Amino acid sequence: MKHSYLPKLWFLLFFLICCTLSAAAQTGAVSGRVLDEKQQPLPGVTVIIEGTQLGSSTNADGQYLIQNVPAGPRTVVASFVGFSTQRIPVTVTAGQTANVANVSLGENTTLLNEAVVVGYGTTRRQDLTGSVEQISEKQFVKGQVTNPEQLVQGKVAGVQITTTSGQPGAASQIRIRGGSSLSASNDPLIVIDGVPVDNGTLKGASNPLTLINPNDIESITVLKDASATAIYGSRASNGVLLVTTKRGVAGEKLRVNVTSQHAISTPVKYVDVLNGDEYRALVNARGSALSKSLLGTANTNWQKEIFRTAYTTDNTASVTGAVGKVPYRVSGGYLGQQGLLINNDLKRFTGSVGLTPLLLDGKLRVDMNVKGSWIDNNFSDQGAVGGAVFFDPTQPVRSSEAQFAPYGGYFQFLQPNGDLVALAPRNPVGLVNQRRDRSTVKRSIGNIQLDYQLPFLKGLSANVNAGYDIQRGRGTTFVPTNAAADFNRGGRNNNYGQDRDNLLLETFGKYNREFGATRLELLAGYSWQQFKNTEYNFPEYRADRTVFQRAVAAYNGDSTIRQQYNLISFYGRANLNFSGKYLFTATFRADGSSRFPTDNKFGYFPSAAFAWRLKDEGFLKDNATVSDLKLRVGVGQTGQQDIGGFYDYLPRYQLSTTTAQYQFGDQFIRTLRSSGYNGQLKWETTTTYNAGLDFGFFGGRFYGSVDVYQRDTKDLLSFTQVAALVNLTNELNLNVGKLQNRGLEIQANVDAVQGEQFNLSVNANAAFNRNEIKSLTNVANANTVGNLVGGISGGVGNTVQINSVGFPAQSFYVYQQVYDKQTGRPLQGVVVDRNGDGVINGSDRYQYKSPRPKASLGFGSNMSYGKASLAFTFRSQIGNYVYNNVRSGANFSSNSLNYLYNVTPEINKSGFTAGTDQVLLSDYFLENGSFLRLENVTLGYNFGSLAGENTNFGVSFAVQNAFLITKYSGLDPEAVRDGNLGIDNVVYPRARTFTLGLNLGF
Repeated sequence: MKHSYLPKLWFLLFFLICCTLSAAAQTGAVSGRVLDEKQQPLPGVTVIIEGTQLGSSTNADGQYLIQNVPAGPRTVVASFVGFSTQRIPVTVTAGQTANVANVSLGENTTLLNEAVVVGYGTTRRQDLTGSVEQISEKQFVKGQVTNPEQLVQGKVAGVQITTTSGQPGAASQIRIRGGSSLSASNDPLIVIDGVPVDNGTLKGASNPLTLINPNDIESITVLKDASATAIYGSRASNGVLLVTTKRGVAGEKLRVNVTSQHAISTPVKYVDVLNGDEYRALVNARGSALSKSLLGTANTNWQKEIFRTAYTTDNTASVTGAVGKVPYRVSGGYLGQQGLLINNDLKRFTGSVGLTPLLLDGKLRVDMNVKGSWIDNNFSDQGAVGGAVFFDPTQPVRSSEAQFAPYGGYFQFLQPNGDLVALAPRNPVGLVNQRRDRSTVKRSIGNIQLDYQLPFLKGLSANVNAGYDIQRGRGTTFVPTNAAADFNRGGRNNNYGQDRDNLLLETFGKYNREFGATRLELLAGYSWQQFKNTEYNFPEYRADRTVFQRAVAAYNGDSTIRQQYNLISFYGRANLNFSGKYLFTATFRADGSSRFPTDNKFGYFPSAAFAWRLKDEGFLKDNATVSDLKLRVGVGQTGQQDIGGFYDYLPRYQLSTTTAQYQFGDQFIRTLRSSGYNGQLKWETTTTYNAGLDFGFFGGRFYGSVDVYQRDTKDLLSFTQVAALVNLTNELNLNVGKLQNRGLEIQANVDAVQGEQFNLSVNANAAFNRNEIKSLTNVANANTVGNLVGGISGGVGNTVQINSVGFPAQSFYVYQQVYDKQTGRPLQGVVVDRNGDGVINGSDRYQYKSPRPKASLGFGSNMSYGKASLAFTFRSQIGNYVYNNVRSGANFSSNSLNYLYNVTPEINKSGFTAGTDQVLLSDYFLENGSFLRLENVTLGYNFGSLAGENTNFGVSFAVQNAFLITKYSGLDPEAVRDGNLGIDNVVYPRARTFTLGLNLGF
């Protein structure tokens, strides 16, 4: 596909480089040294020439040198995280080096002057009016981190990041303040270097964010309340993550940094099931004659057969510096990660280039970024994970008996004639070894942003940002003809493919003006974004590449599905600062989406916030105890349009599936069928009310924030049932109902010890959220119980959760178990007749407990002694419940089957013999999932300059998922199934990982 805009971008790049190389001026240099309050050198301090991008970083001795500085009076600015910024005037003479007196930086842990990334710009932390938290590289979770979101896991109050699987590169579920939708997406908007990226799934990629190298990231900013997020309008109802990657600094000398991590991962524990001897005893005691005849003589631990000790290597090299007036950063990375499941691995190659020149005497700021990745996945067969739990432990992995030869020698349950038992599970080791499921995924994210200070009005600038996010996924699945999994269809030899294209064009103007003690900032802009999704349908092939089933094609014969939607937006923001004490922010955004009909195409999202810096008032200004105190209040609206279909509002026809055709003679014809549609579909809107208090005490040694909020979502986009004869389908995306989230967030940091050798800092956060569905229909109906969700294994179409008015979303919907008064054991199939009608049916189920935690806690610490350091991060959830679907499957039937399946020791407690609905959906299987997890602990040592003053070498040892304290009986209480929290159904287990890290800079 031709991209007409690419030649223009290359021409612009060529023009910029030519301008840079041709720019000539009389320049000099500036040198000096930066020390701390104890007159010890401070390495890594950023030193720049104010008003330019000329700068450098101090070496191990605190020294710096900035070259190519225009002659004349200048101001040197020295800044470092955790220290007060210093400004020193200096006069530069052409051809000479100006020596600056030693600069002493005092510690300032409140970081009031720190630049915080916000929507379409940056601001000082002390000027924030919304709920914003920025986590820098220094605060990131250490150790072997594959996905960017894991860097801030447990670091931010109100941000819940749940790893859904132990598979390499597996997606995480990210929820900010509980989520605001039922059927639409609850994922936050992610913006990488100014490009809002597409979070949609891509065939061949387990997680789109895996395609970003975490080592390239400088900071992640979380926007939580409407005052901070409303500037993004659409897709911002669930919060915003702003990812900023690392950049070069003008005038900086060439700097090379190499990091290398090597990790070993092991299973923490296995699902507790009966071993071979225990299972034989169970079958001999309770089984039928047929069941006993099927018993083997082996004692196989199937979980240990499919899992392994896995090795990971993660390496990144970066080069930072400047060519003339063009600062640059170039990096390349390689990640090779084995999964715990045999034959499962991920290989990722990444590269990034960043150019940030400042041209035309500092009036034109250019920010150009290109990031690319290439990932090769080998997924293995995930069904083997559950299969290993329940497969008969008395059978061997392989057998030399002739009857198993057609199936590769793997033991399988067979009929007397040698055919496979249709309903029997397949050998888990065979599932893994007899399947090759590989994919290659490519992604590139890039943009060029030009910010020009217009000459005709001081303080007025114009900004243009053109960006893209392109993804390509291709894969193959091969299963040989002798594999039991696909034996009856002659094996499998299939292809799959998908493309995603996201194009962005934004332009905005910004005006800054000071009127005495009053500062005004105005911003107004326009945004256009296009999303294309292309899915390629291929025929279903047998292993020998003969066609098993033709490709599903459209009515015109095209087997490629192409979908597209566009977003156009107009937005504005005004910031008003009176004397640094009274801060006002107002934003407005109008978003138009092609997913909605003409009358509802645009959504309008305003916000307003006010902050009062009490510390600067006369009654606190000279108070030595209080170093910072600011009150914040805000209200605003954000939108949601991320529903399943692109064209749900349009009347349209769709071709029937290949399993629903009409026969005419010897031909089968697919027909065009009317699809259901909602011509009144509109934006889901969330209104957020927020009040917060930022505080600092004892010279900034103790600082943090407290926020309370309420989020009211109306016109919920929900995939729900519709009345008969009203539409052309029985389920549809509708705007129905209201949802409310209320919560409290606390973030606290303490610098407990600050000494010459020993330093200790502690950080903690806590979030309390209450989620409640206020309504589910546009018309009140007392007979409506709710919408069933949360599918489970066992039975046919069973669900264990429900969305009901007056309860949290995804509440458990179960029968109330009756217990034997003498033994305390549950009585099989005996549940409470809650409605008292004398009949036990679905009407006797009730809403009981929630998978959502009542409190989410994070706790961490960083300490150092000399050149040694220690850091750790704890995470905890309290009050969340989990449905243990593994336990609920522990029933043993004496009925004669042609195969056997293992059970957990639960069989000895409950004694259940049948998996009826009353058994499977009993509250007996709900467990308290509260836990405390040591997410990461890292011990490091910095050897400093070993081979020269500009070199630096460090080594670290980290343990991830070090331990877990919980009463939950399953593998892991952080369970997610198909996006539903709180359902544990044998997911790929998380590993315990031991990582050796090396870091070399020169």
